[in-house]
Amino acid sequence: MISSKYFDHTILKAEATETQVAKICDEALANDFASVCVNQYYTRFVAEKLKGSDVKVCTVVGFPLGMSDTGVKAFETKAAIEDGAQEIDMVINVGALKDKKYDYVKNDIHTLKEVCGSDIVLKVIIETCMLTDEEKIKLCEVVSNSHADYIKTSTGFSTGGATADDVRLLRTCCPPHVKVKAAGGIASLADAEEFIRLGADRLGTSRIVKIAMAQEQQAAEAAAAPQQPEAAAQPQAPEQQDTTY
Repeated sequence: MISSKYFDHTILKAEATETQVAKICDEALANDFASVCVNQYYTRFVAEKLKGSDVKVCTVVGFPLGMSDTGVKAFETKAAIEDGAQEIDMVINVGALKDKKYDYVKNDIHTLKEVCGSDIVLKVIIETCMLTDEEKIKLCEVVSNSHADYIKTSTGFSTGGATADDVRLLRTCCPPHVKVKAAGGIASLADAEEFIRLGADRLGTSRIVKIAMAQEQQAAEAAAAPQQPEAAAQPQAPEQQDTTY
């Protein structure tokens, strides 16, 4: 059984309503998830909903493209913290990274970590689906030297999410003090278990939450149902090999 504290319960779609965000908060409280992750507009609302619990308020910054000026990202971060954010998920400037402006990318991250201080967790979204392995390895170095708390695979708004290879690479190349968050591409409990086995410390997804909740409900209903007499064994068809990947 996966600990609920691995999960950031997330709702970042542009059309998210207050009712939908409140539902996410209620689910996070009921299941004791690590955090609820939202856009800045809902930060204060979520902080009020989660008040008195140990479910954290997480806000995205520079989301989803990461192309805002560092000063704008710093302003966003400060505003989010004032509204009650306890964790910040920022997006790097991927274009600057591809131009090999490593000092710019490092300063972008470090500036936000200075705003966060030691009490506010900073996660750095690098959008792995857009990067070569060489760029991912370089970012492990940049993020590690910027004093951020996490390196995170994806926004979930680009061409792909977390992969097993990405999680393995990030965990291998980052020092122990930098944690790994896998986001997107988590379609089953088996996926979640695999990412954790490979070194992920946090998982950002909504699908896995729905699957886990459905399985818990199914197990509870099965336990409550009256026991039926065991049916006579039927001849079994030969098992066919699953050749899908």
